[in-house]
This record gives sequence, structure tokens and C-alpha cells, in this order.
Amino acid sequence: MRARSSRSLTRRVLLAGAAAAVAAQGRAAGGLRIGVISDLNGSYGSTDYDPAVSGAVARLVALRPDLVICAGDMVAGQRRPLLSEAEIAAMWAAFHAHVTDPLRAAGLPLLVAPGNHDASAYPGFEAERRAFYRTWTDRSPDVSILDGERYPFRYAVSFGDVLLIGLDVTLPGPLPPEEMDWLAQTLREERPRHRAAIVFSHLPLWAVARGRERDIVADPALEALEREAGVDLHLSGHHHAFYPGFRAGLAHVAQACLGAGPRRLIGMDAPSVRAFTLLDVAPDGRIGVSAYAAPDFATPTDFALLPPRLVSAEATLTRLDLAPPTGGVTP
Repeated sequence: MRARSSRSLTRRVLLAGAAAAVAAQGRAAGGLRIGVISDLNGSYGSTDYDPAVSGAVARLVALRPDLVICAGDMVAGQRRPLLSEAEIAAMWAAFHAHVTDPLRAAGLPLLVAPGNHDASAYPGFEAERRAFYRTWTDRSPDVSILDGERYPFRYAVSFGDVLLIGLDVTLPGPLPPEEMDWLAQTLREERPRHRAAIVFSHLPLWAVARGRERDIVADPALEALEREAGVDLHLSGHHHAFYPGFRAGLAHVAQACLGAGPRRLIGMDAPSVRAFTLLDVAPDGRIGVSAYAAPDFATPTDFALLPPRLVSAEATLTRLDLAPPTGGVTP
């Protein structure tokens, strides 16, 4: 698979002020707007949601993006004693009432990735994965699914000439070989006919939050595959802390949580805000990234207040607006 040149990588992602200006003015003609949310769940088995969840959903409905992505952890499972099927169903009913139904009523399709608390692949949580499958096959979004053989766990979508790929990543460590093969084939076949490509998963490739440094994919091979195949951006959740980062020619945006437990970024003492991310994909494929925090979700996050770099044992992420032009991303 041929790698993109540094010239073709440049100016693919806009940051902070430029992206916020785009968001404030509304999408450009021919542009595509995507809302991104993650980690909405409360305590184990809970059917209650933090007010930030309803606030974020209401704000997204007002902004009217073309599509919303959720990077996992919509309900609160994956503990023992195991929840009953009725308890799992009650959690999903509550999530749909708070999130899915208001978005659907507004005509906003919702794409989801499995999280460890709603579809854990660890042994013993098969009932939760079955419930995840049932609830999302019953509520599949009205979008063009290119490969839905393993939907809603792993799939590819073509939406507004943007390729969106959801991965099944609820366990730390590299993807299985068959998942890597599927991703490589999908990108090889579909990337050339799309203006941009975005991959989303629950666990991130690299660490962003303190105390979660080992809860990552940590696979340079996956990062290289995405970069060389033309992926512009990898979205993730799980760490409950917002960070727009860059490493080895690939942009990474880790999502803040909307539910319980905001965490501290590596190198910071204060916890991350609750927030959602907004992506504006221009007609030429450039992607604007901005984030909006609770309680009103009206003011864009100032990226200059975030650490310039996040350094962990496995990798260093550079804040996107500080990434060198030769590395592929400019503000």
C-alpha cells in the first residue's frame, strides 16, 4: 500500500480558531458536519444520565450536524455480579430515551462503536454483547453501509463522500489479524473514492489520560496502516479526556466523556471537561476539529490550554495545532 507524501498530508485538519470559526458560521456549501460523543454511562447498572448528556444532545440537535458518532460506553455494564437481561434492556431503553430518540426525531443518524461497558469482549459478558447487537440492529441508521456483515461491531459507511469506519476495540492490545486484514482491504477499496476517511473506536491507539496508560491499542502497525491508506483522523473514547493529538502522520482526537468520571490528561492536575467534538469536513476533504464543553456547550475549547504534548511509555502525542507542517497537519 503506497504511503501518501507529506505534501498530500498537509492542511488536512484545521484546529482551534479556524475550526471554531467554521462551526460558528455553519457548514460550507458541500461540507459535512459530524458531532462526536462518547462515554455517557453512569454507575454500574444505572438508568440515569448526567444532565450533561441531555444538554449535549439538545445542543447537537440545535446545531444540526449531518451525522453523530458515539465512540462507545453508552450504558453501564461489564462488572460482577452480572446484570440480568431485564436490567440490560432497561439501561438501553434509558439510553435511547435520552440520546437515540431525540437525535432520530431531529433526523440525525447515529453511528456507534462498542465500548467495554456496553459490549465487552472479555469472557463472561456475552449477554451484554448480544444486547448491543439486538438494540443496534433494531435501530440501524439510515446510511449507506458498505460492509455490514459484522454490524454494529465493525462496519464501514459512506456518507457524503466521507468514509467512516467503526472498529470493535473493547480490549487493550493490537487488533486480531483478521480485523487488520479487513481494515486494509476496506481502505484499499474505498478510500480512493472518498474525500476523507475517519476511523473510530472505543479504546485509543495511544494514552491520553492519567491512570489509563495501559488501556490502549498500542499498535504502531495499525497506526501505519491507517496513515499509509489515507486515513485522516482516528477518533476514540474510553479515557474520558479531550485531546486533539498527532503522531507519525496521523491525527488522533480523544473524546471527553459526557457521563461519569472525567479524567485528567497526562501532565495535568485538573480533570477534563465534559464535552462533545464537532468535525467540519470541507468539500476538499479538510477537517475542522472543535470541542464544546458543558454546561451550555456553546463556547469552543481553547486548545492552547491543553498540554503541548502527552508523553507516555509507548508514545508521544503532539497537540494538533503544534504539529509541524511536514508531519501532515497544520492549524
